[in-house]
Amino acid sequence: MIWKKHSSFAKRLLLTGLAGLVVGLANAADTIKVGALHSLSGTMAISETTLKDTVLMLVEEQNKKGGLLGKQLEAVVVDPASDWPLFAEKARELVDIEKVDVVFGCWTSVSRKSVLPVFEELNGLLFYPVQYEGEESSKNVFYTGAAPNQQAIPAVNYLMDELGVERWVLAGTDYVYPRTTNKILEQYLKDSGVAASDIMINYTPFGHSDWQTIVSDIRTFGSEGKKTAVVSTINGDANVPFYKELGNQGISAEDIPVVAFSVGEEELSGIDTEPLVGHLAAWNYFMSADEDVNYGFIEKWHAFIGNEERVTNDPMEAHYIGFNMWVEAVEKAGTTDVDAVREAMYGLTYPNLTGGTAVMNTNHHLTKPVLIGEIQADGQFETVWQTPGGVIGDAWSDFLPDSKPIVADWTAPISCGNYNISTGKCSGQNY
Repeated sequence: MIWKKHSSFAKRLLLTGLAGLVVGLANAADTIKVGALHSLSGTMAISETTLKDTVLMLVEEQNKKGGLLGKQLEAVVVDPASDWPLFAEKARELVDIEKVDVVFGCWTSVSRKSVLPVFEELNGLLFYPVQYEGEESSKNVFYTGAAPNQQAIPAVNYLMDELGVERWVLAGTDYVYPRTTNKILEQYLKDSGVAASDIMINYTPFGHSDWQTIVSDIRTFGSEGKKTAVVSTINGDANVPFYKELGNQGISAEDIPVVAFSVGEEELSGIDTEPLVGHLAAWNYFMSADEDVNYGFIEKWHAFIGNEERVTNDPMEAHYIGFNMWVEAVEKAGTTDVDAVREAMYGLTYPNLTGGTAVMNTNHHLTKPVLIGEIQADGQFETVWQTPGGVIGDAWSDFLPDSKPIVADWTAPISCGNYNISTGKCSGQNY
């Protein structure tokens, strides 16, 4: 009798425990988790903190619409602190421990390269919102920023054709994005008839602050009778002292124009832009875009952030497009399952904030317009040139011999990120 009593009690405990487990699992599935993997401290915080806020705004907006698949979205924020190995740890935390359904994150290519093996191992899904060097297409990443043919190449063409530039300074931060982009640009310039002696290449570490000698060298390089320009892949907070030193040494856009690939409204908001008027940036979006959809986005941003002085920028638009495409793909697939969402992404369209329509291609890159803007005294950009329509992002550069025959297409029959059309095979790692 005692055994029976204890047995009954044990069964009740077991049933209660199982019931609690079921309730706990149900509660865990009550929300759809959205990861934000952006540096909130360190050298890249100047650029990435705003992207974290953008993700939070987009989550809030979607929840106001009723959520997704009958559930509310829950943002899970981590801080990889501009520490590239820590990005991989935080990515694993988001996907493996927090069980997020999607991640929006990274800025630098070195951070993206750090997390890539994690997303591929765990079959996670990353939306990467920043311009990059190409030479990659992973089935677990959607690249919503610009490939080189959507930013770097058009910018160089503009400098050549519109400003008559003959000498080139390729100045970048010392990591994979500037080095690979400049490798593409150097080859492109040489193919366009530019002599090696008319190309100066310089790299500096993250957070570099002493620009006096380098800017002086740029001035000297540009004083030899040929129109000279700087193509800048300088990233993060190093841009602030770089532009200040240009002003200190009196280098104006008339003398040596700078076209930047990593400087937008956010980076300019912290410095005196008066001496920088006329210098350039190449992006796919500027806050100054005269479109109703853009005004609506800015209004929502100011309301969310509680500060009408806060600016918007290109990577914010990339998150805006990527997030809304992901929402549409989840609704189309009826699930947040990564493989199903991936298939549902292909061919999706969403309005750009500059007008026109972004398209997600089967190489995981967007079709987007390219804009060249001049810095204004108020820290905004005036668009001085843009493509007549959208440009399809090219994962592999046509200007590097080893990359020219490679294409990415994640649909059958290729289903590969680096298919060599000459050999008919996927080469190397499958991205």
